[in-house]
Amino acid sequence: MRLQKGVFIIAEAGVNHNGNLEIAKRLVDVAVEAGADAIKFQTFVPEELVTREAGRAAYQEINMPGREETQLEMIRRLVLGYEQFYELKAYCDGAGIIFLSTPFDYHSADLLDALGVPIFKIASGELVNHPFLRYVAAKKKPLLLSTGMATLGEVEEALEVIEQAGGKEVTLLHCTTNYPAAYEEVNLRAMLTLQQAFNLPVGYSDHTQGIEVAVAAVALGACVIEKHFTLDRSMEGPDHKTSLEPAELAAMVRAIRNVEKAMGDGRKRPTNSEKEIMKVVRRSLVASRDIKAGEIITEDMLKIKRPGTGIPPKMWDVVIGRRARVDIPADTVLTWDMV
Repeated sequence: MRLQKGVFIIAEAGVNHNGNLEIAKRLVDVAVEAGADAIKFQTFVPEELVTREAGRAAYQEINMPGREETQLEMIRRLVLGYEQFYELKAYCDGAGIIFLSTPFDYHSADLLDALGVPIFKIASGELVNHPFLRYVAAKKKPLLLSTGMATLGEVEEALEVIEQAGGKEVTLLHCTTNYPAAYEEVNLRAMLTLQQAFNLPVGYSDHTQGIEVAVAAVALGACVIEKHFTLDRSMEGPDHKTSLEPAELAAMVRAIRNVEKAMGDGRKRPTNSEKEIMKVVRRSLVASRDIKAGEIITEDMLKIKRPGTGIPPKMWDVVIGRRARVDIPADTVLTWDMV
């Protein structure tokens, strides 16, 4: 699956709206201003996602110190209602950006399908949730499958489930599920392993701090980049501290687009601008002294100098032994009509 000609950049808002629709809309505005192709949220029914006693992840404890609560209590504060997603989808449409959201339960998948999302994103934690994979794949929409925490074998099993359920188009997203992900745990080359193992398009869901790893993934061939962002890292919530702020998101998009341009088509040849510079910085065969018409050209009659508008130096042996057709003054660039 190729989502578009260039890299498909997803500005991952996630739950950084803190359960507030107006903040979610401001995030949409930031994503549009940054030049992202899509903005993605998370859609879930808290009681369908976690048990009452489920604890928070270690990074959530670190990012939200001093708050004693279960995971259920935390995500209840971060949820948007179904009606709000209809309004948010309409806001994205009006702003000219693709609305996406990750479903975490069957009802949420149905809602997003009804909203007409063009792509379903499967979170890393759901890769081994085969019943859920079957349910979403059966909707016959392209899938972005995050592979954080997974082995190659688990990815293979998930793809088999998706194929059996009728899923046709899958892009695999390499990911390290930690917030922030340490550089030494990113293992970007594993993205290439996924591509080689399954012959599918690949991308990268980035949880590192900064933008350089996402840009490096594009240079390695990622066709999708997903990156968390926020209005302000000082806001309270599990993901704000490891997210990009608006100016950083815009800088990442610019860097990715520049790298896209720089990648080119792989053919080694002079560019149009180089063809003009070649005339200045390459050299030609030049008369080292006056050469009379009819003289046989010998090595002592030639030097190699700029510009590169005449006979190239590689033709030295071809020119030696030929006769001059015309008088050639010293320091003249030789051309083929002279010999």
